[in-house]
Amino acid sequence: MKLQVAVVYGGRSGEHEVSIRSAKSVLQAIDREKYDVVEYFISEDGRWHPEPILPEPGVQPDIDVVFPVLHGTFGEDGTVQGLLELADLPYVGAGVLGSSVSMDKEMMKRVCRERGLPVVDYVTMYRGSLDASRAIRDLPFPMFIKPANLGSSVGISKVRDRAELETALELAAKYDRKILAERAIDGQELECAVLGNEEPEASLPCEVLPSREFYDYEDKYLLDRAQFKLPAEIGAEKTVELRHLAIQCYTAVECSGMARVDFLLERSTGQLYINEINTIPGFTSISMYPKMWEVSGLPYPQLIDRLIDLALARHAAKKATRFTR
Repeated sequence: MKLQVAVVYGGRSGEHEVSIRSAKSVLQAIDREKYDVVEYFISEDGRWHPEPILPEPGVQPDIDVVFPVLHGTFGEDGTVQGLLELADLPYVGAGVLGSSVSMDKEMMKRVCRERGLPVVDYVTMYRGSLDASRAIRDLPFPMFIKPANLGSSVGISKVRDRAELETALELAAKYDRKILAERAIDGQELECAVLGNEEPEASLPCEVLPSREFYDYEDKYLLDRAQFKLPAEIGAEKTVELRHLAIQCYTAVECSGMARVDFLLERSTGQLYINEINTIPGFTSISMYPKMWEVSGLPYPQLIDRLIDLALARHAAKKATRFTR
């Protein structure tokens, strides 16, 4: 008997279109001999089609496992994961805590620092009390300005002077109440895919070669001019270090299922920095998460199988927990 897989995509997020593209790739790659697939589309105003998954155990008997292909706000931040926990449904990817901590770039950096993992110097500000002077006092130019809770490089700017900084802060504040200013690193942009629950594994890493000054939204999804080196040509020793750090970051934020960890390798010092972790990485035709696993020996359809198996295993393990007296 086939497993019933619910693929949830779209969502009320600035990454709505990216989610649709990722879901199309998953729907094309999933093995229809093993799975019956039902699609749940969430519009940009948050409406579910055909109907929402209800937060009550046992009311969706036609769903064996959920594959959320939702990026950004209300999809990757623990909110949908909380809904699925209430519904007592197995689901692919990180749980509520891992999702929410990973989504908030400042919280992720705090957790990594507590574990002694390398992160770039940063300053946190809030909408309504943005202080360009504080960023200038604590960080050198150039610097990056980012919304704390968003992905796909939406709302991110690289700034070189105070005028650009003021504009960038206004832009980032449109997407989140919390804004980060980070020291810009002159170096290589690297990515590593991680897969697993209690014993995660890291893929071979890739290097991103942006066609623009940094790997922004247009470069990721519109221009089709960025290039990639897969595997990354950083030497055996750095590759081992990067894969180790990817797993350490993954376990620090209590991730499970999958994630892509992004790094910066500073040219002047050779220092690796953890940039961010994405708990629902892109699955589009150009996304590197499935490509990194493919070059590491795990083809796309088998990757989907593995993710579903991990979701079912985590849910089964949670069933051993007693929730009532």
